[in-house]
Amino acid sequence: MDETSDAAVAADFYPGFRPIGMEAGGVRFAGVTGGAGPAVLLLHGYPQTHIAWRRIAPGLARDFTLVIPDLPGYGASRPAAMTPRWTKRRVGTALAALMDRMGHDRFAVVGHDRGARVGYRLALDQPDRVTAYASLAVIPTLDAMASVDHRYAAKAFHWFFLSQEADLPERLLAADPDAFIDAALARMAGGLESIEPDALDAYRTAFRDPAVRHAMCEDYRAALDDDLVQDREDAASGRRLQCPVHVLWPAKEWPVADAEPAGGTPVAIWSRWADRVSGASTSGGHLQPEDAPDEVIGSLKPFLCRKAAAWPG
Repeated sequence: MDETSDAAVAADFYPGFRPIGMEAGGVRFAGVTGGAGPAVLLLHGYPQTHIAWRRIAPGLARDFTLVIPDLPGYGASRPAAMTPRWTKRRVGTALAALMDRMGHDRFAVVGHDRGARVGYRLALDQPDRVTAYASLAVIPTLDAMASVDHRYAAKAFHWFFLSQEADLPERLLAADPDAFIDAALARMAGGLESIEPDALDAYRTAFRDPAVRHAMCEDYRAALDDDLVQDREDAASGRRLQCPVHVLWPAKEWPVADAEPAGGTPVAIWSRWADRVSGASTSGGHLQPEDAPDEVIGSLKPFLCRKAAAWPG
């Protein structure tokens, strides 16, 4: 995607925002930036792109400078090379380089789904830079995998399908990419009708690119290999998140009765990784930034604003 295309996407989904369009950390990043105030990095999840935050950004941009990129390999963010593997640590390092280039020495991170997994790795690895961290819809990968049973595996089969050795998933996905992404989004959103046609078309367009599908598979391969190794090392050493943590979880996916098999509520699980944890549930499904944007903004803004007074300008 060229700069003209980047600008068109920004205008369609983020009026008043500017396209990013810059090289950093071995990635040509696409996405948007806008707003005023302390910096907040918004990271999307699978199988989406940066437009996942389109309903959230206007409500935060009045108080914060938002940086909203496509994750490396997703959407239009293009890594110079796919090897070595883009682990969450490598992705976090590239994103920190992007924030450097944009002039943000310290910043908060808000991540959904895969973006939340990148976010906690970035916060663990670079605690001097991440002032606050919010996780939408996920618990740490190590804890998630510890709770896997046949129900989890059936519901989240894509974890184990996409992580199979290359290039079996890539070949199978190529047969009908639209059918696969539609099924994935419908499952997470409770139906495709909750995603407006322009956004759905943008997600489909990105997923039709073989390079994007390969990057997603590599993301999941890393999750069950390199990323798990690093999480285990941190857990064994007692390494913890130094910044405040805020957790939002969808009530439809995490009813109270189902919390115990995973080791407790999301707040309790994240409290094993951080000292200062707050949280709340939302009424939507897994795609919280799209399903329940008002609730997400209503919970995120007080959390971020409470921390903002301690951030440098």
